[in-house]
Amino acid sequence: MIVVDTNVIAYLMIPGPFTPVAEAAFSKERWCAPLLWHSELRNVFAVHVRAGKLSVEQARAQMKLAEKLFLNNEFSVRSDMVFDCVQNSSRSAYDCEFVALAKDLGLKLLTTDDGILADFSDVAVHLRDYSGRSF
Repeated sequence: MIVVDTNVIAYLMIPGPFTPVAEAAFSKERWCAPLLWHSELRNVFAVHVRAGKLSVEQARAQMKLAEKLFLNNEFSVRSDMVFDCVQNSSRSAYDCEFVALAKDLGLKLLTTDDGILADFSDVAVHLRDYSGRSF
């Protein structure tokens, strides 16, 4: 199992240039995430709906699919772990939830966020490197 951040989930759920890379990563092992991913992905969908790139019906359908994919693979995060990550980085508490979950579960975090990759190189892995595909 590997922890994924919301951008990686969005690449899987919203067709685009990064979708094949996300699909390759998804085929490797199960994904998990902190409960926060729901709110963040809904916001990504909202941005796409408002930009006319997705209909509300498409956003609802993709959100339902994402929720099925993460059933039993989403976790609460301990606040102390999040604050430890905040203290040792310049990342937001939101970003630190994903890092904290990875550290707490002894897993890697799959991301495309350069800041997370720089601040948490001990657990963060770039999607491109993990999937073995370029984009």
